[in-house]
Amino acid sequence: MRANVDMIIPVYRPDEKLERLIQKINSQTVPPAHIFFMQTLTGTAEDQRVREILERAEHGVVKTLEKKEFDHGGTRNQGAALSQAEYMLFMTQDAVPVDNMLIEKLLEAMEADEKTATAYGRQLPDDKVGVIERYTREFNYPPESSTKTKEDLPELGIKTYFCSNVCAMYRRKVYEQMGGFVLHTIFNEDMIMASKVIQAGYQIAYAAEAQVVHAHKYTYREQFRRNFDLAVSQRQYHEIFDGIRSESEGIRLVKKTMKYLISRGEWYLIPDLVFQSGFKFLGYRFGKKYDRLPRGIRRRFSMNPSYWN
Repeated sequence: MRANVDMIIPVYRPDEKLERLIQKINSQTVPPAHIFFMQTLTGTAEDQRVREILERAEHGVVKTLEKKEFDHGGTRNQGAALSQAEYMLFMTQDAVPVDNMLIEKLLEAMEADEKTATAYGRQLPDDKVGVIERYTREFNYPPESSTKTKEDLPELGIKTYFCSNVCAMYRRKVYEQMGGFVLHTIFNEDMIMASKVIQAGYQIAYAAEAQVVHAHKYTYREQFRRNFDLAVSQRQYHEIFDGIRSESEGIRLVKKTMKYLISRGEWYLIPDLVFQSGFKFLGYRFGKKYDRLPRGIRRRFSMNPSYWN
C-alpha cells in the first residue's frame, strides 16, 4: 500500500548517482504514490539516455522543460502542481538514500505533530570528500533529531531557518498556505520557505534517521561562488534575514573545525580550512553588495550565471 506521498525531483545532466537514487526509491518500505521528475533538456542525445533511466522508477512521471524555463522555486512549484498528495518530498538528483526507510522516517517526523510543516533529512558525506567537509556535515546534520520553532530564533539564529530541499518533505496544505516557493530566486528557496512557516507559527523537524548520502568537494573558487549566491538571496530577501545571527554561525563552525583538526592530529589541514573559510567569507561579502556590482562581475562571481541574463 502506497502512502499519500509524492516526490518531486528536478533533473539536469545527472551523474551515476541518479540510477542509485532510483534503485533506492523503488525499494522503500513506504513507496511514493508518484515521482515527478522535472527534466531540464540539454538538446543533445543525453536527454534520451536520461529519460530511459528515469523510466526505471516505479510510478515515475517525466515532465520536460527547456533550460531557460528552469527556476529553483518555480520548477519545484510546477512539480508540486502535479501532485494531489498530502505530503510532498522534494529531493535532488544526487542525493542517494542510505536505506529503504527514508520516506518512512520522514513521515514519522511529519505525523508526530500536526504543527510540523516540514521535515528534512540528514545528509552524510561520501568517501570522496575530505576531513573538513565531513566535519561540516556533522556540524550541520548531527545524529540527533530535533524540532525548531520561532522561540528558537534568539538561540539558534539563522539555523532556525535551516532546511534543505536536497531531501525535505512538506505538508501540502501549509505549502499552499505559504504560496509555494518563491519565484526567480538564485538560491535558498528552501530556507526562504522555512522562514515563512516558522514565522507563521509552524515548526520544522530535523529527522536524523532519514538519511541520504550527499556531499560536494568544492574548490576555493566554487566556495566563493556558492557563498556569493547565498548572500545574494539573503540580500534580496533582507526582510527575512536581517536582524538574525548569521555570520557568527560561520565563525563558530570554523573554530570548532579547527579544534577538531587539532584533536585528531591533523593540524596540517588548518591552512586549507583557512583558505576555504576566506573564500567563503569573500564570496558572502561580495554577495551582500551585489547590487553595486556590474552585471558582468555578478555573472563571473555566481554559480548561476544564467540567472543574471
